[in-house]
Amino acid sequence: MEKQLHLNLLASRPPMAGGFQSGSKMKMGPGRKRDFTPLLWSQYFETIEDVEVENENGKDIFRLYCSGSSGPVLLLLHGGGHSALSWAVFTAVICSRISCRVVAMDLRAHGDTKVKNPEDLSADTMAKDVGKVVEALYGESPPPIMMIGHSMGGAIAVHTASANLVPSLLGLCVIDVVEGTAMDALNSMQNFLRSRPKTFKSLENAIEWSVKSGQIRNIESARVSMGGQVKKCEESANNPSVSNSIGEGIIEEEEEEGGAEESNKKRMKEDDQEVQSPLVIFLFYAAIVLLKIKMISPLQVKKESFYTWRVELSKTEKYWDGWFRGLSALFLSCSVPKLLLLAGVDRLDKDLTIGQMQGKFQMQVLPQCGHAVHEDAPEKVADALATFMVRHKFTEFKEGFLC
Repeated sequence: MEKQLHLNLLASRPPMAGGFQSGSKMKMGPGRKRDFTPLLWSQYFETIEDVEVENENGKDIFRLYCSGSSGPVLLLLHGGGHSALSWAVFTAVICSRISCRVVAMDLRAHGDTKVKNPEDLSADTMAKDVGKVVEALYGESPPPIMMIGHSMGGAIAVHTASANLVPSLLGLCVIDVVEGTAMDALNSMQNFLRSRPKTFKSLENAIEWSVKSGQIRNIESARVSMGGQVKKCEESANNPSVSNSIGEGIIEEEEEEGGAEESNKKRMKEDDQEVQSPLVIFLFYAAIVLLKIKMISPLQVKKESFYTWRVELSKTEKYWDGWFRGLSALFLSCSVPKLLLLAGVDRLDKDLTIGQMQGKFQMQVLPQCGHAVHEDAPEKVADALATFMVRHKFTEFKEGFLC
């Protein structure tokens, strides 16, 4: 399963004032239900900024979530299908560890970014987007930037760095994306995408699915980041395809509701067996027909809202190879200090294994995490990154923080 999730084709309690509330896993008492209520971006980031970038077809608008006022910039690039909100909890943690500024970017066709050509998700185009956003933000004199990318975002970070599109780049951190494993996973990715629910009855339902399916193992992170993965839609409640698909997001009903449903089915079966008279049967079905006619009357049509995925990842398949092929060599060729964070050591391919033995980059394995490492274990990722940056003298620990 983790191998299938490797491309990330697949945003707890509110934090206390001043940042992240320690303990990423929520402890539940006996008989208590977990809280899947959405959390606001403003509990983790300080500001939102929409940056306009000129292109051949007009202007693209990129959504950024920002925090911090001093220190190097951490430019955060999310994985495929996710959004900048996937970095929310991590942002609160890292800002409590070191002096830094955070800029988390919704990549093209993701989150709330609006571009003229959302179908173009090539590595070259997305890398140029990153360079243009940095230029739009800081002009010709950008501050020192540490670029950090997860999965697809990690691949885009490598392409951006290797093309020297961020001239003030300090270092590069790639999270759980390795060429060998990614290329192997491509064959099974469409099957995984087809296995996901197409719709959810509510945002809470989507959050619940993400946690129970293991896509995001940290409830707090799921509560803030899933809003960036799905969008609200409205369709006729009498549309059979919509009515049938809305419930697909439910993977576990409450026991009391399930019991009541089974009981109702049993009673209906017993009632049907007791109906003997042909006249009664005729009147029964006539009533059903009349009821259906009334339900689909134009005056009676009701709109019912549901949530679906913002990005149709299955349609991006033609770009997958370009994201990942040759990635290890590109990563090793980047001259800046590099950090590779993995959920398991088995993800290393031959080129990276040799490079790691030669000391060309620093690697750290964070076990007991899913593919969304920065969401599952934001404190561990923040600690690893903070230590790496302080060791290279990119920044300093905040006063009072003990590493």
